[in-house]
Amino acid sequence: MAEDLSVATGTKKEQYLSLIPQIQGLLEGETDLTANLANIAAALNEQFNWFWVGFYLVKNDELVLAPFQGPVACTRIKKGRGVCGASWQQQKTLIVPDVEKFPGHIACSSLSRSEIVIPVYDDDKIVGVLDVDSEHLNHFDDVDQQYLEKIVALISFQ
Repeated sequence: MAEDLSVATGTKKEQYLSLIPQIQGLLEGETDLTANLANIAAALNEQFNWFWVGFYLVKNDELVLAPFQGPVACTRIKKGRGVCGASWQQQKTLIVPDVEKFPGHIACSSLSRSEIVIPVYDDDKIVGVLDVDSEHLNHFDDVDQQYLEKIVALISFQ
């Protein structure tokens, strides 16, 4: 597939439904994990223009910054710390409508107001997380969770 994206309009669901096949096309035939994570982050950023979108990968029992789009970010996160570390520890997607009210929130940027974190699995083991931040309160919902979980399921670790 050509490395350009057709940015969709419409409802959030319609935007995801347009984006997912394009991400599949970007990943098709590419085996390099870094390249694939970078393209997923870029495609999500281009479509939704979020404040920050990117990945952290598990390395030596902590999350380490991986490909992302947005301002400079925290480099390492311990298990259980912040929204990313909590998602990893609890092994589930976390939607945080107001990060200021999340116990132990790590403020990589004071401009981030809400967040969604999706665990990334290789077989049954969490190997990273997809982290998305918005500068708006209550920005993420079940639609984001449903489709972002589908997107991270496309990632291959082979």
